[in-house]
Amino acid sequence: MTSTTPTVRPLAATDEARWRELFRQYREFYRLEESEEVVSRVWAWLTDPGHECDAFVAEADGAVVGFAHHRPVPSSYTGTTGIFLDDLFTDPAVRGRGVGRALVERLRELAAAEGRSFVQWVTAEDNRQAQALYDTLAERTTWVTYESEVRPGA
Repeated sequence: MTSTTPTVRPLAATDEARWRELFRQYREFYRLEESEEVVSRVWAWLTDPGHECDAFVAEADGAVVGFAHHRPVPSSYTGTTGIFLDDLFTDPAVRGRGVGRALVERLRELAAAEGRSFVQWVTAEDNRQAQALYDTLAERTTWVTYESEVRPGA
């Protein structure tokens, strides 16, 4: 599939069916529960011009082969604003062909154009394939991520 260099562009309404397919694969990769409600909610966020979440898609040979969901993020310890890459996914059939790299590079271009100071993301500790790419694009930090579930009424 992909004989050409991927191009990256903003997500468009016409990408919905393919984006949904890729986003379901992304969720499956991370062993998340199937949920069309979540898929639809995220699509609504990404297509709402007033929502902070946005997306790029990568195309190769006329097909959408990956996506990067992102949003601005302030950093109080540096007094700057950056871009947080929430989700990056590449169709497994085209991995290793520059799609992930093109998406991250486009985010760095966006950050520079908007006067932001960084692009930041996390990945699963066991996602070695992604880390092999990320190690060529950015510096691995020493920060450890914690996440606390919020319980209503607690």
